[in-house]
Amino acid sequence: MKNFKTLSIIAALTCASVILAATLFAFARPVTADVGNCNVFPANNIWNTRIDSLPPHSNSTNFVNRIGANAGLHPDFGTVWEGAPIGIPYIVVPTNQPMVAVTLTPYGNEADPGPYPIPTNAPIEGGKDSTGDRHVLIVRQGDCKLFELYRAFPNANGSWKAYGAKFDLQSNALRPDGWTSADAAGLPIMPGLVKYDEVQAALNGDGVIHHALRFTVPQAYHDYVWPARHLTNTSSNVNDPPMGLRFRLKASFDISGFSPSNQVILRTLKQYGMFVADNGSPFYLSGAPDTRWDDDDLHDLQTGVHGYDFEAVDESGLMVNADSGQAQQSGASATPTRTRTNTPTRTPTSPTQPSATPTRTSTPTQTTAAPSPSATATGTCSGAPAVPSLLSPADNAAFDVRRVQLQWTGVECATQYRVVVRQDSKKGTTFKDQNVSGTTLKVRRLPRNHSYYWHVQACNGSQCSKWTTWQSFFINP
Repeated sequence: MKNFKTLSIIAALTCASVILAATLFAFARPVTADVGNCNVFPANNIWNTRIDSLPPHSNSTNFVNRIGANAGLHPDFGTVWEGAPIGIPYIVVPTNQPMVAVTLTPYGNEADPGPYPIPTNAPIEGGKDSTGDRHVLIVRQGDCKLFELYRAFPNANGSWKAYGAKFDLQSNALRPDGWTSADAAGLPIMPGLVKYDEVQAALNGDGVIHHALRFTVPQAYHDYVWPARHLTNTSSNVNDPPMGLRFRLKASFDISGFSPSNQVILRTLKQYGMFVADNGSPFYLSGAPDTRWDDDDLHDLQTGVHGYDFEAVDESGLMVNADSGQAQQSGASATPTRTRTNTPTRTPTSPTQPSATPTRTSTPTQTTAAPSPSATATGTCSGAPAVPSLLSPADNAAFDVRRVQLQWTGVECATQYRVVVRQDSKKGTTFKDQNVSGTTLKVRRLPRNHSYYWHVQACNGSQCSKWTTWQSFFINP
């Protein structure tokens, strides 16, 4: 009897502890975005507004399929890769940080003139020798101004050459209509980054980062929706998402099997979502580099979360003014002072159903997929496999980033795929010739201002299919 009473008491205490923990989590203090003692935009800004109760976009399925339904959610941030930090860094400077001259190029007619408070130790995306986007992001304390540079190069005299954009973190003001920024969508970059400290603060708070994130897509429809201000001319297909479109992780997605840190990111994607912000590889989620990240843990997002787990939302009903980032909040009523229709009426195409087996990656440089049922050798196959079809990027697509994910269909009886990428022409220099077991391959560090031609063949032992037709893409200067 004594043992029974003891076990009953222990069980009761355990149950109470679980209830208490759940209660404390439910009523924990929300974690607001704060960088350098600056709130990142007002509380009623669209970046800081939840979207989990908004209706899905009527064209959501087609958007997801065009981006890549089987593509994994790729954390484009972490510790270090090939000697350079992974992600887009930022730095906080004091109010009295000395100003330096900036020669504005490219897109100087849509840039904010200098000077800028750039310290000599300002971190550059990709490192000082990077040939990529070379973003430099600076938050100035005191007046809470954000300075963002693209293709930033320091000069010997302390000045810089770059494209520059400025934002007031205490204001809802957007950039002039039609203007770009250091981001293709004309949005700021820093507010949308996944930051290690914010994840840790969320773990000690209510488990959510209270702002939207940002991600890239292979090609975007040549238009933009609020709050974006700028378009890219990568696609005329209305099923490609426009810049500024917002996606969220579906409410039904089970996050319980992920680490606590990854659950914070996934919970944030359910409540606040992520903006289409730039062209790049499909579902590449942006973040800031930090030596404290666990790269293996982050990789679980890529293998466990896929494009088909997301849906686009229509947030046009939150707009108060087309030239302001202020968003209508729950329970508030506001009449938009001006409506800009950026997304035309769309004619949905028949959606492509995602394969049953998600795409997976084995190394940071190459994504491989566990073959779908259609790509698995059945043991009854004879002869060469069928010719696969190229899926993405779209033929003649152009990219501002130097990394591209190639994707093709799986075919029955194929055990591996040979991918050849050549520079400038079909008979040009071979940039990559690689065998992979899945249906995707990430190609990184592509030199700028070049065209690239690629094709694929499916193989099974010593027998291979004919090659696919060539397709090409271009890496912008």
